[in-house]
Amino acid sequence: MDPKVLGTKYDKIAQWWHDGHIASNYGMDQIKRAISYCSNKRNALDVGCGSGGRIMKELLASGFSITGLDVSSQMIEIARANHPEVNFLNEDICTWRPSAKFDFIVAWDSIFHLPFKSQKPVVSRLCAMLNNDGILIYSFGNDYGEHENQWRDDTFYYSTIGITGNLRVIAENNCQCVHLELDQYPEKHVYIIAKRITPPSQ
Repeated sequence: MDPKVLGTKYDKIAQWWHDGHIASNYGMDQIKRAISYCSNKRNALDVGCGSGGRIMKELLASGFSITGLDVSSQMIEIARANHPEVNFLNEDICTWRPSAKFDFIVAWDSIFHLPFKSQKPVVSRLCAMLNNDGILIYSFGNDYGEHENQWRDDTFYYSTIGITGNLRVIAENNCQCVHLELDQYPEKHVYIIAKRITPPSQ
């Protein structure tokens, strides 16, 4: 799916999404675990930040300066209203180029919407966006390939390169897995926490 098309789909449900998640604790134990691995808490990137909310609040409470990225303009509009201190960008992670690296990156339930061909390049780029000792947490499906599901009277696309594929990509990009969990078993939902390590040549 073209990320721009995905953005318009989430535009339609932005307020519904925000209202249903503003008081949610979904994923917060996982996010807090990832933050606990982070030795530097200067700046953070939230990929697919949506309307902000729970993850944004946790990052702010931890002292991060935050950049939030989302393809949905309506989600970004809500997020800006709720978190004026955060730098929000209506951008596509497949093409966006940051001006700085980050100590912490989260992509919770977002990059699994990307085209299958973009999975490896995007995970590679997220690893490259980390400062040394930086932490990346993201979720994906324990499967391989692509599929579509019906949700909220619309069709949403998903893809994944699976556990083995993701572990291979982070290892190829100077990151080390420090935690991996199928956290919604028997659902095929996986999250991984990876740490950026200094390459041996450095």
